[in-house]
Amino acid sequence: MTNFYNGGFTHIIHPGDNFWLLAQRYNTTIGEILTVNPGVNPYYLQAGQHISIPVSQTTPGFTRQDQCVSQAAVDLMRDNRSLWEEHVAWTRMTIISLTYNLPDLEFVIARLLQNATDMGDMIRPIYGEAAADTYAALIQEHLLIAADLVNAAIAGDEQAAMTAEQMWYNNADEIAVFLSSINRFLPEEEVRAMFYLHLDLTKQEAVFMINKEYQKDVAIYDEIEEQAREMSDTISEAMIKLNPDKYKCQSQS
Repeated sequence: MTNFYNGGFTHIIHPGDNFWLLAQRYNTTIGEILTVNPGVNPYYLQAGQHISIPVSQTTPGFTRQDQCVSQAAVDLMRDNRSLWEEHVAWTRMTIISLTYNLPDLEFVIARLLQNATDMGDMIRPIYGEAAADTYAALIQEHLLIAADLVNAAIAGDEQAAMTAEQMWYNNADEIAVFLSSINRFLPEEEVRAMFYLHLDLTKQEAVFMINKEYQKDVAIYDEIEEQAREMSDTISEAMIKLNPDKYKCQSQS
């Protein structure tokens, strides 16, 4: 059982902070930070917010003296989160445009697909050209199948919807296999579970929108945003672990 020293201390949130970075900086865990911050949503931190940081008596010096979080790691976590937040936001806007046959559909889908290109470009410096292109293609397929599934649901075409849904989950399997093949810190089953949950939540979002159950639709989108950030952080953390030299602090060289 963790023994806390005087309950810890207070950290003031700065732009780019998240619980993973704080856990690394102060030699604690996300779970311990959550324990001493009941009621705080780790995915909606605001600059200037006061967060309690637990300090263990068993930790030499009470802080991590030999490690720090580099700016490169902070930038990676932030940029990947931004891409996944855009991913779910533009997916939502596509669902709305499809459901209500809005005149902006062509432009919304074009912006949605740009997200796949951007995700590929984000991993390009780490994994190389071929891997980046493969990832972008898989994410683009993921997005296009989602649009097909929504269209089939709107039309009431159960067979087309079932076919699209099966293709969607097959694509998630391919993404899981691919990501685990380029990073040993991303176990295939863990990635598959993340993407399956992402699909399940998005499917509920579309159903609620089509059925005009707007309160439920808004509520499920909150879950989608939170889960997308979790996915993003998992992928980013694995990239940092795979490339410790690239993401270490200057003081660690």
